[in-house]
Amino acid sequence: MIKKYFRTLTIAGSDSSGGAGIQADLKTFSALGCFGMSAITALTAQNTREITGIFPVPPEFIGQQIDAVMDDIGVDAIKIGMLHSPEVIEMVARKMTDWKCPNIVVDPVMISKSGNKLLQDDAVRALKEHLFPLATLITPNLPEASVLLGRPVENQDDMARAAKDLAGFGSNNVLVKGGHLMGDDSRDLLYQEENKTITKFSGKKIKTSNSHGTGCTLSSAIAANLAKGVELKTAVKNAKDYIIGTLKAAGDYQTGKGNGPVHHFYKFWL
Repeated sequence: MIKKYFRTLTIAGSDSSGGAGIQADLKTFSALGCFGMSAITALTAQNTREITGIFPVPPEFIGQQIDAVMDDIGVDAIKIGMLHSPEVIEMVARKMTDWKCPNIVVDPVMISKSGNKLLQDDAVRALKEHLFPLATLITPNLPEASVLLGRPVENQDDMARAAKDLAGFGSNNVLVKGGHLMGDDSRDLLYQEENKTITKFSGKKIKTSNSHGTGCTLSSAIAANLAKGVELKTAVKNAKDYIIGTLKAAGDYQTGKGNGPVHHFYKFWL
């Protein structure tokens, strides 16, 4: 009998330290039983402390990478991360439309944990106009939601209003991540426009210096679950459980001198 993999594609930047970006996405896909592929949008020189350089990939070549994957292998779900310019965003949106791609999870990466700006100002508008309407789910954190809406998103009441307003850009499902909330709660909030429901995923913050790549890992974990046919609410819950496990398992490790990575393969080796 011929077997087929659950096929997942990450369209994002490369992290030379291996903790975030396509490296985190591919590790997550593998850990969750999917076959991972990539279209690299930018190369970064970075470690656990800082990003020292960004080398953008031309939009045309990003499109070629997507075409090569789609023309031969195809996908069951896509995670989209770092897209640095309007031209890149428009190219990716065009390819998503051309290939009628399913299960698109967009993580609107704007600022790294070390404070480096990863998205040009004019790219924010392009995200909202061209890519969000194609997304199955968008996954902004509080600072990203604030930039997208042009107003502060700082507490749980703000999150609920923000999720509904963000859905107005065309993505029927919005997950606002609460990792930046004050206090010990890291509650995430999922808004589903189709039935106007809000689902809250509660959790205590895990105090660790190894949290590099959490946003990338969560969004790619959701994509992996969607690729396997899991419905959205359960996909988010499964991904949330997975990221908690990666954070807890990473606590005893020291990788570099700054913000270390999560432990993607904690279920397989410690």
